[in-house]
Amino acid sequence: MSAPEKQAVDLEAQIDACIAGRESRYEDWDTLGFQAAKGGDRFKRAQIRYIGSGATGNHDGDNRTLPSEHFTFSNMRLPVGAVGPEHTHHDVEEVFFVLEGELEVAVHDVEDGNRKAVRKLGYRDLIRVPAGVPRSLANVGDVDALFCVIIGSKKPELPTYPPSSEMFGVTR
Repeated sequence: MSAPEKQAVDLEAQIDACIAGRESRYEDWDTLGFQAAKGGDRFKRAQIRYIGSGATGNHDGDNRTLPSEHFTFSNMRLPVGAVGPEHTHHDVEEVFFVLEGELEVAVHDVEDGNRKAVRKLGYRDLIRVPAGVPRSLANVGDVDALFCVIIGSKKPELPTYPPSSEMFGVTR
């Protein structure tokens, strides 16, 4: 018996299938637009997807986004004075890594959302928030903030808004 022939891997196609270039990305202001529609422009922010669709919205048909196997990765543009409301990812950790601007991030007490710890993050600072811990953020700088958002699952469950969140009760 002869050894089975191995199929040659097309390395050019393989590497191309693994790249999501900046030029092919776009700022999606609509994915989280339901929050701005309910709470005003201070909730306006853009998601820029690279791997998977994140936790909000269904973007499975977006062929510019690389498929997610273990986590999602996107950038978020947060205008000056804008906020990401308090929310909880019950099933996954979430990481924020600042590329531009200055963010104020907070983790909120699970039992009493009015108690919180707040820190400022700037260029190349990172915070990892464990699953089940409510978190919020605000752009406290004088330029738009741009930061990476990594969520630890191929397709996370939709986050919830605790009673202490300005988005409590808001749905799409």
